[in-house]
Amino acid sequence: MATLDNTPRFPTSKGGHVESYFLRANHPTEPKAFWLKATVLRRKDGTAVAESWCALFDDNRTWAGKTTLPLAEAGFFGSPTQIRVGGANLSLGEQGVAKGTIDNVSWDLCFTSVGGRISKPLCMLPSRRMIDAPFPKSKLLTPKPALRFSGRGTWGEATWNVDGWLGMQGHNWGKEHALEYAWGQVLFTDNGGELVAMAEAFSGKLKIGLVTTPYLSAMVVRRGDKTYRFDRLIDVWRQRVSIHDVSWTVSLRGSGGEASLSMKADVQKMVCLGYENPNDALSYCLNSKIAHVELRVNPANEDGFRCVSEHGGALEFLRRTSDPRFTNVV
Repeated sequence: MATLDNTPRFPTSKGGHVESYFLRANHPTEPKAFWLKATVLRRKDGTAVAESWCALFDDNRTWAGKTTLPLAEAGFFGSPTQIRVGGANLSLGEQGVAKGTIDNVSWDLCFTSVGGRISKPLCMLPSRRMIDAPFPKSKLLTPKPALRFSGRGTWGEATWNVDGWLGMQGHNWGKEHALEYAWGQVLFTDNGGELVAMAEAFSGKLKIGLVTTPYLSAMVVRRGDKTYRFDRLIDVWRQRVSIHDVSWTVSLRGSGGEASLSMKADVQKMVCLGYENPNDALSYCLNSKIAHVELRVNPANEDGFRCVSEHGGALEFLRRTSDPRFTNVV
C-alpha cells in the first residue's frame, strides 16, 4: 500500500497541480530535527518546475533552503518511487534512502519502518475512495507514519549523527495549495525511547465556489495495536478548533469517544516557506518540527490516556498572507 500511496499524481492530472513528498525526523532526546521535501509545481500556463527543500531545527537556530529547476530536468519515476531533483535523491522503498546538498547543508540518510500497526500506511480521510474523488480538492496520505532514521548530515561546520531518530514520510497533492490549514504529526515514546503512540491531525478551510467553509478537522491516533479515528469532516458541531498565532488545539468527538490535540511552537524556532500556487499566488507555510505536543484521548469503552512530547511535534500553518516576523521567506 505504501508503494501505491507514493505513486506520482501529476502525470495523470490536468491543469494546475501541486504535489509534494516529505520526510522529517527528530533527535531522540534533544530539540533537534530535520525536514526534507521534493515538490512539483505545474502552473496554469503549462510551465512546470521541481524543487528540493531542506529545513533544520535545533534549540539555538533554524535554517531552510531550496533548489528549483525545470521539471524536465528532474525525475519522479519507478515503483517504489525514486525522486531526483538537482543534487537531491530520494528512494521510497522498504529500505529508503535520502541524499542531497543545498548550500552548505548536506545529508546522507537511510530509513526503515519501525514495524507494527503504528507504521501501517495512513489515510486521514474517512474513506480511501475520497483520494480520487472531487472532494476535498487537496489530498493527503501518510505512506510511512513511523520510520527510524540513520546516517549523518552536515550544517556548515557542524555534523549531525543520526542514530535511531524517529520520523515519518508524507505525500500530498491537489490543483492548488489548500486555502488555510493547521497540520501536525507526532510520535510519542516512553522513557526508554520506545515508540508507544502516534497522532496525526489537521484543521483546514476550503473554498467551495464563493463560500469559505469553517475549519474541517480530522485526527487519527494509534496506540499499540489500537486505532482511534475522528474523521467525520463535515460534523462541525463535534469539532472545536482554536488557532492563536502558532498554537493550535483541536478537539473532536465521535462514536468511539473524544480526543484533544494541543500543539505549540516557538516562533523564533520556525521557518517560513513560500509555496507558489499554479496561478502564481504565494501561500506561506510557518513550519516547526520541534513543537510541544499534548494529546488526550477518552475512548468510549476504555480508560482514557494522555501523551506528551516536549519537542517532537511536526507542526505547520498554511496561510495566504505573509507574516512580518519572517523577513526571509524561502
